[in-house]
Amino acid sequence: MSTATLTNPTLPAATAPASAALASLPVINLAELDDPALRDGFHRNLARVARDIGFFYLEGHGIAPEQIERVEAISRQFFALPAADKRSIAMENTRHFRGYTGVGDEITRQRPDLREQIDFADELPPVPLSADTPIWWGLQGPNQWPDALPELRSDILQWLDTCRAVAKRLLQAFMVALEQPADALDALVEAPHNNRLKIIHYPGQPDSASQQGVGPHKDGGLLTLLLQDQVGGLQVQTPQGWINVPPRKNAFVINIGEMLELATNGYLRANVHQVLSPAAGVSRYSIAYFYAPSLHAQEIPLLQLPQHLASQARGPESDPLNPLFSHIGTNALKGRVRSHLAVAAKFYPEQLEQLRLTQPGGLLVGSAY
Repeated sequence: MSTATLTNPTLPAATAPASAALASLPVINLAELDDPALRDGFHRNLARVARDIGFFYLEGHGIAPEQIERVEAISRQFFALPAADKRSIAMENTRHFRGYTGVGDEITRQRPDLREQIDFADELPPVPLSADTPIWWGLQGPNQWPDALPELRSDILQWLDTCRAVAKRLLQAFMVALEQPADALDALVEAPHNNRLKIIHYPGQPDSASQQGVGPHKDGGLLTLLLQDQVGGLQVQTPQGWINVPPRKNAFVINIGEMLELATNGYLRANVHQVLSPAAGVSRYSIAYFYAPSLHAQEIPLLQLPQHLASQARGPESDPLNPLFSHIGTNALKGRVRSHLAVAAKFYPEQLEQLRLTQPGGLLVGSAY
């Protein structure tokens, strides 16, 4: 998995209390793109918000509330299944990093995340692997579907298609906001797609010592579209400390991924975030869609920003313990191997050992992405 790495300052610590000025995230209304009188203001606001904070609520996305309710309901139905039914599609069944992960089985920053989840991606045939095939092609393949809940398949595949359309429209809006052609990164996200989806359940925890629903991390793709229920817990890191991201009905929480940070040379920033476990007896559910570059695109391009924007680009910020790679497949596999050790040990032992050898003390820093 060797390739060029990009490293800059370490991730900032979040110890100071958040300031009142950053007490809540801004709201972006995607429907303003349909109004010529509002479009220019929308692009200016989008560029400012994404650069200043890197997180925002997205409304006006056009997804019917009924579809949101359906995908939320079917997610809860899965997590209510008996443990044996959930384990029947365990992620370690396949090299593609698709399937169910139990509470504590995913790792972020050397600690287990107290959540259970299913990972999905665009439904594609596996790539036959040979001695000459790059190992990261193992990421492409079919999903696993539970026999006990057959209707999950159609709802999830529809949600993947729906979110991809919203994400592409938002990505094109970002390009216009950065004074690029709207289609500047379209080639990066063409089929066959490499987008991912997690449906997630955070069970309540009994004490303050077990708060890591998911540990501090950045997302590795281009954009993340998060749908969360009415139980709080998501936090975003700012220079002043952590701020809460309370639920907002039928709105996505959007954040910049590391690959978009790379493409803009750090003008847009991927921000650190985490989820605190809910209290005992309370469950939190969320659905996270990760809009990512196609594996076929190979490398992340560097956008040629106009001088007045390029002068504000600080370069991509990479955690020295979890470095960024500009090669898409290498970076994507690195993130999977770090976070899902059982799958890595079974299907990618050489890559897992290589990562261990490059880390102080042999400890891996999972990405949670």
